[in-house]
Amino acid sequence: MSDIKTVCVYCGSGPGANPQFIEAATAFGKTLAEHRIGLVYGGGSIGLMGAVATAVLAHGGRVTGIIPDFLVKREHALTGAQEMIVTRDMHERKRLMFERSDAFVALPGGIGTLEELVEQLTWQQLGRHSKPILLANVDGFWEPLVALIDHMRATAFIRPTLTVDILKAERVEDILPKLRAAAAKVPEADKQLTPAVARRL
Repeated sequence: MSDIKTVCVYCGSGPGANPQFIEAATAFGKTLAEHRIGLVYGGGSIGLMGAVATAVLAHGGRVTGIIPDFLVKREHALTGAQEMIVTRDMHERKRLMFERSDAFVALPGGIGTLEELVEQLTWQQLGRHSKPILLANVDGFWEPLVALIDHMRATAFIRPTLTVDILKAERVEDILPKLRAAAAKVPEADKQLTPAVARRL
């Protein structure tokens, strides 16, 4: 069985309008710490990013923040993280987040969260990696995206030979079991995206 040691969480640098978003981020951070799974995330201390990272730290877990230098002040880089990597740009940030993670979870967020999520889905679709990708569908947040992906399939822009394999969990407690079940089915070699390939993408 393939073991998940680190999870990359994509999420908003704001709290969103629904209190359930912060609650889910906090609960998932606690879950990661309790299962001794390291958090890899965007490095901020505010919004959902701050909630998930603070919860991991509060329960004795490990946090790796990866943030580009131009966002250090804007997103208030988390000072308590065991590791904070400041990158030159967004491309380096995303590459390092990929390399340091065994799976990806998207909590609610905005355009940046969507962009990071879709990039991983694209790489997976093109056969560049097979790490699990999961939507934390808090209060149905990701349903419009799920509907759009279904529409893309129905209109033949997502072809059967280039599938989009995306997991979905309605409850925080279902996230890790679904990630672990998916990871167990994937040979270790299929999960890797070499830096050379990442640069070409």
